[in-house]
Amino acid sequence: MMDELVQELSRRTGLSPEKSQEVVNVVITHLKARLPEPLSNGLDSILAGGAAGSGSLADKAVAVATSLENMFGKTAT
Repeated sequence: MMDELVQELSRRTGLSPEKSQEVVNVVITHLKARLPEPLSNGLDSILAGGAAGSGSLADKAVAVATSLENMFGKTAT
């Protein structure tokens, strides 16, 4: 997943792969520092391609949205 993010950023912005990797690292570090621990850990799992990282990007987005809804006391529909 990390490689996909770096490649997509590089493709869309024209940044070198090295610079794109730096940008992705900064953004991920920023998100992990501000997300609650369960979501931060989930982000690690998705980026590492673990169980939470399987499936399409849309599946991953739904999983994250469901986690957020559950965290705030709402049920996913």
